[in-house]
Amino acid sequence: MTVNTPMLITFIVYITGMLLIGFLAYRSTKNFDDYILGGRRLGSVVTALSAGASDMSGWLLMGLPGVVYFAGISESWIAIGLALGAYLNWKLVAGRLRIQTEINNNALTLPDYFTSRFDDSSKILRIISALVILIFFTIYCASGVVAGGLLFESTFGISYQKAMWLGAAATIAYTFLGGFLAVSWTDTVQASLMIFALILTPVIVIFSVGGIDTSLALIAAKSPAYMDMFKELNFIAIISLLGWGLGYFGQPHILARFMAADSHYTIRKARRISMTWMVLCLAGTIAVGFFGIAYFEMHPELSGPVIANRERIFMELAVILFNPWIAGILLSAILAAVMSTLSCQLLVCASALTEDLYKPFIRKSASQKELVWVGRFMVLLVAVIAMVIATNPDNKVLALVSNAWAGFGAAFGPVVLISVIWKRMTRNGALVGMLVGAVTVLVWMKYQWFALYEIIPGFILASIAIVIVSLLGKAPSSAAQQRFVDAEAQYKTK
Repeated sequence: MTVNTPMLITFIVYITGMLLIGFLAYRSTKNFDDYILGGRRLGSVVTALSAGASDMSGWLLMGLPGVVYFAGISESWIAIGLALGAYLNWKLVAGRLRIQTEINNNALTLPDYFTSRFDDSSKILRIISALVILIFFTIYCASGVVAGGLLFESTFGISYQKAMWLGAAATIAYTFLGGFLAVSWTDTVQASLMIFALILTPVIVIFSVGGIDTSLALIAAKSPAYMDMFKELNFIAIISLLGWGLGYFGQPHILARFMAADSHYTIRKARRISMTWMVLCLAGTIAVGFFGIAYFEMHPELSGPVIANRERIFMELAVILFNPWIAGILLSAILAAVMSTLSCQLLVCASALTEDLYKPFIRKSASQKELVWVGRFMVLLVAVIAMVIATNPDNKVLALVSNAWAGFGAAFGPVVLISVIWKRMTRNGALVGMLVGAVTVLVWMKYQWFALYEIIPGFILASIAIVIVSLLGKAPSSAAQQRFVDAEAQYKTK
């Protein structure tokens, strides 16, 4: 395969830019607080776009367009569920969590927040929640490595194994150097690139086919089922797709953006920016998959790579329809999606290992400089493990994301949501809820009862467990309840 020089140059320029941002963030990182939470000084635009970019990984430009191309518009129920879930997360959790984490001993991580919020002197919550993060995020990180590997493999014709390492190298480098500031600043650039690609590409696809009417006619001619929102979907199937939205309440890499905002007032403006960005991106990615059906119906001779792997549809359309230089920019959007989420996940894992395991149990007297460097080496450790999982090129990006998303949504979602809205919640309630959510997801993944997405039973059972155990146990201390009341009063301050 001949290397496409314009695309190669575009990729090099893009990656160089991300590394430069990482170096600038390195110079601005003075202590461990800066490294894992940016010193809580993110503005509304960076908070909004970083939350969006860290959420929308490679599945946005690969997994979701692929399933829409394969199954039709009915798969857009996922996007509807995600949009609803993201809005409720911004509305109910974001501002409250920002204040609660600051009031509760200036918590820097979710395990740290759980420990302080529930006065957990045993530190069992810290250990369990850190382990949940490490287990599910390692799977999640692997999905990003797979997406990056597929991108470099298809673009430059190198082996998947080499492509996998090449695709992840830059992300590891700037995360290693600049920590949270590097991740957040690069997220802002990456989010801008993603929305550009997802607005431009479907528009050009529609024009190349001959307009919307022609596109719809071609899709209907292939199969009217592609245009049916309820295609072969029963109630359980639709609820399963909408259930993706429940995952937002428990995603550590997204919740970290809320915790890092400079104030809860910033959250309100950031919510509007982030939701606008998200809706446009989701609409664009669905349009890529949906109108891609029409394009390849008109040009079946070009559909071979997409038939072989439907998750390549965005890449194939970009290469076919655009000038190589523009195609390089559009394909960089996939790299942006992969890098933005992978970097956030690596950092959250490193934070859990350093702040929640190394510092409290191994080196309580560790200096700030030592913690920063331990955090950096933990980034490398998690990256290597994720790459080992990703060595199988047949891994489907959306499937890996689905499993990890459900794990976090059920294990952490109810705990986070209820902890910021109910002062009567107890340590034991949080612990049992976390375990019930995680175990339910793992068991449901294995047996797939009723074909119901595992996040739904996990979230429901965890929520019930939290309420019952909290009510049956001793009420939280007066100090803990007062901190909650103070946080809620501050949140409601206009």
